[in-house]
Amino acid sequence: MAEVVLFHHAQGLTAGTLAFADRLRGAGHVVHVPDLYEGWIFASLDEGVDFARSVGFETLLERGVRFADHLPRDIVYAGFSLGVLPAQKLAQTRDGARGALLMSAAFPPSEFDSAWPPGVPVQIHMMRDDEWVLEGDLDAARDLAATVENATLYLYPGATHLFADSSLPDYDEAAATLLSERVVSFLDQLS
Repeated sequence: MAEVVLFHHAQGLTAGTLAFADRLRGAGHVVHVPDLYEGWIFASLDEGVDFARSVGFETLLERGVRFADHLPRDIVYAGFSLGVLPAQKLAQTRDGARGALLMSAAFPPSEFDSAWPPGVPVQIHMMRDDEWVLEGDLDAARDLAATVENATLYLYPGATHLFADSSLPDYDEAAATLLSERVVSFLDQLS
């Protein structure tokens, strides 16, 4: 059993994010899902990103870090899109990280003034032609995959961003199923 904190994407803590967490729980893992938006959920990605900008990315990042303060240190940090921000920061900077799952986003390690910690595995999942990841995230993901010892980058065919959220129009069942299987396998190996 692995313990995971899963950070939601820019549309908020959607039913699809909760369903993904339940899938991991069903596989025997403990999953914490904080609500960085304090109840707000948005119908479109653009509306969610506008909300995140109005609150401040640094504020959302700090909410994620504060939430993790109450969790054990030997945990897996996971995030979808915007949620990768606190997930990656915590994986890189909080001692004891067991692993990281970065879905639909990635940042250069220098973003957090820290190299990737030795021995911390990471999986990165993105759609190959997603316009959001083509704006720099894919380059960061490829760099992580090339420089981190236990890093794997999975590129799925397609162009949608939040393809693993079953409650959104971007949902791609085939890609989401494969992503879920790979994530569960990753977590099982850490158990």
